[in-house]
Amino acid sequence: MRVGIVILPEDRWWAAEPKWRAAEEYGFDHAWTYDHLGWRNLVDGPWFGAVPTLSAAAMVTSRIRLGTFVASPNFRHPVPFMRELITLDDLSDGRFLLGIGAGGLGYDTVVLGEQELTARQRADRFIEFTEALDGLLRTDNYEHEGHFYAAKGARNLPGPVQRPRPPFLVAANGPRTMELAARIGDGWVTTGKGADNQDEWWRGVGELKARFEEALQLHGRDGSQVDRYLSLDSAPVFSLSSKDAFADAAGRAKELGFTDIVIHWPRSGSPYQGRETVLEEVVDELLPGLQGR
Repeated sequence: MRVGIVILPEDRWWAAEPKWRAAEEYGFDHAWTYDHLGWRNLVDGPWFGAVPTLSAAAMVTSRIRLGTFVASPNFRHPVPFMRELITLDDLSDGRFLLGIGAGGLGYDTVVLGEQELTARQRADRFIEFTEALDGLLRTDNYEHEGHFYAAKGARNLPGPVQRPRPPFLVAANGPRTMELAARIGDGWVTTGKGADNQDEWWRGVGELKARFEEALQLHGRDGSQVDRYLSLDSAPVFSLSSKDAFADAAGRAKELGFTDIVIHWPRSGSPYQGRETVLEEVVDELLPGLQGR
């Protein structure tokens, strides 16, 4: 099982750079950052852009895979975003992973003065956005005419380093977006369902995992070709609250058949409040065993 870590884009680069370097040195398989204009209770604090952050991270690392956790159509158009992704894939020498989701309600929409979409409308937009982005990355001189987006002879040269395009890891919990993940995704990302306690959350994760396996079968996809990512810190208990908490969560994820788990770099306050000493214990004592090293 592979293990990744999210580094929120909230620190100036002199403070963020050592974390990205450490993520690689610690042996994590992938490192991520959020792609928002502002996020939840951190919206009044410092926040930096995902694409420039990942570009900088690509320059100070050489092995670890880098990605968005997750990008959304809330403030993006697929044509200029395609150019940014090709650039990221080039800067990282083919290490880029695109985590992509439908986008939620809140600041990312409100700050642009737009009317919030219904859940159905967000799913419609997400499906069109993902399909258009897939075509744009695969095909030069691409044409698209949809309800939300259009592309007229969009050029994509030189194209991505990874062929036919960087992996799409589709975040999905609902039936329509899960169908999209099963049809077009190289991986599926889930945050589970809302829950008041750990056992309830893990039951929800198991139910979602079963539904995704059914969706793969309906589309005739080889399950071994599609990775399953679980965000451990969507649970009621932070995965790095203790070494034992991480061991328990990682073990449950492995039993459910997840290929990848994602945790967050500990912060001094909520969310993801924890101590870096716990992270170091996990890296030293548990990470090698999970990765089979």
